[in-house]
Amino acid sequence: MLLEAPFVPSRRQSNTVLLTIDLTKAVADEAIALKSSIVVAYHPIIFRGLKSLTLANTQQQTLLRLASHGISVYSPHTAVDAAPGGLGDWLADIVTGTRRRIVAPEEETKEQDDKEANHDPFVEKKRPTYTLHHQPSQMTLHLAKIAPDSTDMVSHTRRPIVPQSPELESHPGAGMGRIVEFSEPQPLPTLLDRIGKGLNNPKGFPIAIPQDAIISDISVRSVGICAGSGGSLLGNLDVDLLFTGEMSHHEALAAIEKEQVVISLFHSNSERGFLAEVLAEQLEEAVQTEWETLRKKELESVNGDAEEGVEAALKEQGFEVAVSEVDRDPYGIVVLKPDVE
Repeated sequence: MLLEAPFVPSRRQSNTVLLTIDLTKAVADEAIALKSSIVVAYHPIIFRGLKSLTLANTQQQTLLRLASHGISVYSPHTAVDAAPGGLGDWLADIVTGTRRRIVAPEEETKEQDDKEANHDPFVEKKRPTYTLHHQPSQMTLHLAKIAPDSTDMVSHTRRPIVPQSPELESHPGAGMGRIVEFSEPQPLPTLLDRIGKGLNNPKGFPIAIPQDAIISDISVRSVGICAGSGGSLLGNLDVDLLFTGEMSHHEALAAIEKEQVVISLFHSNSERGFLAEVLAEQLEEAVQTEWETLRKKELESVNGDAEEGVEAALKEQGFEVAVSEVDRDPYGIVVLKPDVE
């Protein structure tokens, strides 16, 4: 718990949890507009010790604003990375074809692609124009259909890179990162297609391959996986492919010199899809049980002596787990498009 806002019965918030990767000013505006009770931000907005909280710092501004509106902030971060069924396994599910697949509307994208494919190459082009493409927020990603991508499931084994120690009986297989080993080698183009679908068809993402190789000739037997910035966790692994959010220039160079492939998705694009696809549903199930138990316990203890508004709050059964519609990675991809007459 990074920020525990006081409960003010006379100015009660809605029973809404807002999920986000990064807690930015835009996300804080969204939480205030929703009258959320709490923001669950994957990345901790308080990352190091603070000696003061002032309006001079933009992130501290956000915390102070949320506190003034009675909104708390919780950050799960590496616990979600390490948990069985968490972020590490979500990324492993993408590369192995075992994830649940979200199908988003593609009409607009297809129409634009058709225009680009069918333009006359002999027509004189105007100077290029630029568009900035970001991974879709929840505002533009409609969960029209969710289904197991069973046709693409690939036989494999997986294990943590750094297992939880001591092992937790309640969380078998917990640990940081994942290593996936395929029963049969996977062509790199097939993995790229699988990852593209798993990321809901982005305009592109960085890849580094050995300098004497071409993509179509590369096969992959093993994958090292780390959400976010994976250089320190993946750097010494003896695997064919490093799959992460970001690696430094020199880390990527070292990898391709060892004949490894690196796929980086941009830091938070390796994490964001997990919120809508997995965490929101998990949290709804957990809150359903916890809220019912807590309400019953607290209602039995108040006996009509509670401050005005407390009993009313405890009697409210409903709640909502929402995913931010404005949260996005700070980096987008500039796509150069020829402008034809």
